[in-house]
Amino acid sequence: MNQESNNEREPEMLEEYDFSDGVRGKYADRFSRDSHVVVLDPDVAQVFTNSESVNRALRALLGIIQEQSEKAHT
Repeated sequence: MNQESNNEREPEMLEEYDFSDGVRGKYADRFSRDSHVVVLDPDVAQVFTNSESVNRALRALLGIIQEQSEKAHT
């Protein structure tokens, strides 16, 4: 087995990468505390290409679920 030691591996961060002027959390405010990240399977992502289409479909499904639940309780 030819395993390289930690000293012999290429560094993950190259010297030419300079983040000295970087701002931590610069884009953090773009994400609401109420947002949730969900990963769609590729076949589903082909149909639901943006958050609007996903939300529209889930709201329709939610309406059906609520109707069925109301019928079950009557």
